[in-house]
Amino acid sequence: MQQKIVIRKKALANRKKKYFEISSQFFNPLVQLLKKKKKNSTNILSLYYPSNFEVNVLSFFQFIKKIKIKIKILLPVTESDNQMNFVEWQYLDPLKVNEFGMLEPCQVNKPLIPDFMLVPLLAFDSNNNRLGYGKGFYDKFLKKFLKKKNIITIGIAFSFQEYNKLPVSNLDIKLDYILTEKGIKK
Repeated sequence: MQQKIVIRKKALANRKKKYFEISSQFFNPLVQLLKKKKKNSTNILSLYYPSNFEVNVLSFFQFIKKIKIKIKILLPVTESDNQMNFVEWQYLDPLKVNEFGMLEPCQVNKPLIPDFMLVPLLAFDSNNNRLGYGKGFYDKFLKKFLKKKNIITIGIAFSFQEYNKLPVSNLDIKLDYILTEKGIKK
């Protein structure tokens, strides 16, 4: 879709121009959601390693040290067939650069399906539609695994990344929540 290409280019330039570092308090609404949805058990949470001026979710690691929630962290690993899986990762474990220039775990452990998925994005709209980089990794993963497990998806963005209405196709998966510096919205 030509319209998506134009929005991607504009959104990436805008994010680069307006990027700012967030504080760990950014994640307060996420912690409340984790506590509410999954009591007394380990939360399996997938993150992404930030690049291209994405919201820095790595500050979440400092935040979770202060709270009492059991969390197993996963990072995405791309496969040769344009598929993606998630494997367990500990903060400061070694990473490698994949073919798309993104960092992913060096040691590929057994793939796990997250309970909660923090999803990077270039743009979002008021209907929780997301525009990513265009390869469809997250949409393909969710289409495959949402039938097997209820995965709560949370788009991570700056509030300035919101658009009135994004073009969507039948391949796009709507997010459950969007978390920005202004809070979380369903």
